[in-house]
Amino acid sequence: MGRRTNTAVWLEKQQRWQIKVQKNGERKTFTSAKPGRTGQREANRKADAWLDEGVVNTRVLVDTAYVQWMENLKLTTDQSNWGPVESRWRNHVQPVIGRKRIEDLSEQHLQTVVNKAYATGLSKKSLMNICADLRAFCKWMRLSKMSTLRPEALHVPKGARSKEKEILQPDAMRVLFSVSTTLYKGVWVTDPYINAYRFSAVTGLRPGELIGLRWQDVRGSTICIRRAINVHGKTTQGKNQNAVRAFALTQIAADVLAAQRELQLPGESVFGINSESTYRHCWERYCKANEIKYVPPYNLRHTFVSLAKTLPEGAVKSLVGHSKQMDTFGVYAHLIQGEDVQTAAMLDGVLDKVLGEGQ
Repeated sequence: MGRRTNTAVWLEKQQRWQIKVQKNGERKTFTSAKPGRTGQREANRKADAWLDEGVVNTRVLVDTAYVQWMENLKLTTDQSNWGPVESRWRNHVQPVIGRKRIEDLSEQHLQTVVNKAYATGLSKKSLMNICADLRAFCKWMRLSKMSTLRPEALHVPKGARSKEKEILQPDAMRVLFSVSTTLYKGVWVTDPYINAYRFSAVTGLRPGELIGLRWQDVRGSTICIRRAINVHGKTTQGKNQNAVRAFALTQIAADVLAAQRELQLPGESVFGINSESTYRHCWERYCKANEIKYVPPYNLRHTFVSLAKTLPEGAVKSLVGHSKQMDTFGVYAHLIQGEDVQTAAMLDGVLDKVLGEGQ
């Protein structure tokens, strides 16, 4: 049954009961001129009949519908996408609404899921992800003719706080760009991924994008991010539709690439990283050896974004994959000659200042 969150109200001037409902973006009004609660129930029944039109199998459990939804997700998305959804559902959604029937499910039940997750201390971002999961689940149920539930008012509690991202501080950045060695079995050696760390910190690339970068993606002072290698070793087109992008390199980033090219590693991989776990382990070892406060490899991306905050609003979005998608060098060529080159020049100024302080 399509669930209403409202009921018919009496309109004194018109002398009738009226209820307004919505389904799939379409709004309708139903009325009854019968006096008393008989008329209210009649108007509600009319609304319910329209909401339920085409809806079947509403008595199944949420758990049952979830299994079908997850099977569909696994067929249409990568594990890096459905894996976290599965985890959030198991820990926060299933215990609250898993045993409810679809026909009994209301938006308030969904809000209760979010509120209880909030009470456990989850960050604002995690709560937003749970809201997104619930909306996606409801959308799938609507398309599957299981429900008409559309949780338009679902929200994160106002008290939710964003978790502060740890980033490399300026002194740590200067160490990173001046020290290339790490301790391996008690011996100081050149870190095999030193240029990867540096490149991530001055471009904002995700770890998977670093691993997926090929020399064919680099043309002069322009780089195109075409792919990523996820934690399971599978090649994907990145985290989202904006992940495929192209941008002009800063001079500092270009110098890092030039140093990497001189190593003449076999194969097409720019940095020769075997896996994300190996990369993370080596970075942790480098931080410990050089007395840098450890931050996860992904936070090198946050370091870059933090440095770029001094630039005009929106200037760096295309660099980190948060704006419109750029598929090829050809599409991006005319932009590289204009605003993007200016952005790269401004970034060079910011990075030069950070790396030059204290010298």
